Amino acid sequence: MKAVMVMYDSLNRHMLPNYGCDWTLAPNFMRLGERAVTFDNHYVGSMPCMPARRELHTGRHNFLHRSWGPHEPFDDSTFTILKQNGVYTHLVSDHYHYWEDGGATYHHRYSSWENVRGQEGDAWKGEVADPEIPEHLGRVTRQDLVNRKYMQEERLTPQAQTFAAGLEFLETNHEQDNWYLQIETFDPHEPFFTLKQWKDRYNFFRAEGSEWDGPHFDWPEYARVTEDPDAVEYLRYQYAALLTQCDHYLGTVIDFMDAHDMWRDTMLLVVTDHGFLLGEHDWWGKLRMPWYNETAHIPFFVWDPRSGVAGTRRRSLTTTIDIGPTLLDYFELERPQDMDGTPLRATIEEDARIRDATIYGMFGGHVNITDGRHVYMRGPVEDNSPLYQYTLMPSHLRRPFSIRELADMQWHPPLGFTKGCPVMRIPSAPVGRAPEMFRTQLFDLATDPGQLNPIENDAVEGRMVGLLEEALLANQAPAEQYERLGLSSS
Repeated sequence: MKAVMVMYDSLNRHMLPNYGCDWTLAPNFMRLGERAVTFDNHYVGSMPCMPARRELHTGRHNFLHRSWGPHEPFDDSTFTILKQNGVYTHLVSDHYHYWEDGGATYHHRYSSWENVRGQEGDAWKGEVADPEIPEHLGRVTRQDLVNRKYMQEERLTPQAQTFAAGLEFLETNHEQDNWYLQIETFDPHEPFFTLKQWKDRYNFFRAEGSEWDGPHFDWPEYARVTEDPDAVEYLRYQYAALLTQCDHYLGTVIDFMDAHDMWRDTMLLVVTDHGFLLGEHDWWGKLRMPWYNETAHIPFFVWDPRSGVAGTRRRSLTTTIDIGPTLLDYFELERPQDMDGTPLRATIEEDARIRDATIYGMFGGHVNITDGRHVYMRGPVEDNSPLYQYTLMPSHLRRPFSIRELADMQWHPPLGFTKGCPVMRIPSAPVGRAPEMFRTQLFDLATDPGQLNPIENDAVEGRMVGLLEEALLANQAPAEQYERLGLSSS
């Protein structure tokens, strides 16, 4: 048995034609929809990048117990389990956070791995002389400007190199059995860097058909939109050009599977970690604002050769923690007791319902829950405290926890999923966020799919609170999460 996962970062569901977008150019995603099952109610779990990848490994939510950080010693890993049971696992990725302090333990879970350099601010090429900083909107960084000098041909762009390495693995190994390949690209994550051939696909981005004549702009701040409407439109087309590049390289995988008749014995999953706000709700980005559906309701496609179901859609609620268990089930391996996700074979075959609601969020922010119709965003009742991190790997994104942070660390008895290991309990100050990050909101997606008008309905809110408390209990949330959110733990 064989499996391929193609993973993107910040792939927007609402920008794909499979989900109703009528202006982006993504014909290979449409081909994928004909060859796979399209999931209509797939949601994020823990946000953002590395917390989501921890969920891929562990099949368990991360955000109630800690922020961005490494794979923990007590964590199960889907890919280690596969490796230990005779399934060769290979990761090829240009997602440079795998090689920073807060992610540097995940790629070692695979049998082998290959990294491609140069995305975003990856500390890659060394130049002492400062590059010229262009007039710009949003962000530019010195390192990104340096890196871009070395990717001015399509074959040299990180995404092109990532897929070339993935196809090399397929060419070498497609006749072998018992392997898993993860082709993971950082795109279409910001900055929305593409070469002219992709931008030229969108020459119509202004009504009069003229080229953009404003400042450099392909990387918005995670902040309120302050740019004029033309700049907002331009950035959306910058994202679209990168999306079309992503679509092209997805097509190379589909082409390879066609050419080698791999659909008969190879699972294909196409996934992302979260979306990205492109001016919706008057925001750019993620993190500082609530997890609206543009960032939380994400695309998901699966071809399972056991079922042979393709060209259809599924409505059942699914989430990131289901992906690891689905892979283990496909390779006929049992999932560990600590994995809370559910294999999706029955959902793929007949839209079997596996849960009534799903929980999601980011450490220290809203705790959100949806039943597929309503979205309830529960904010803290006071000053977002108390809040603690539970870990044996005290590292942030690019640095270890500081001495100041560790000064008040206490040892905490084992949690239910730490396999008897006590853990560090470290006080955490909340990251600065917008006031609405702390406002409790309830949305009815049936009447307000854009989440523009929160509703007040005591009966619905009471039901969603009950579902949320059940989910917190099922996910072994620490007692202070209930206190922080003003909920009952009984």
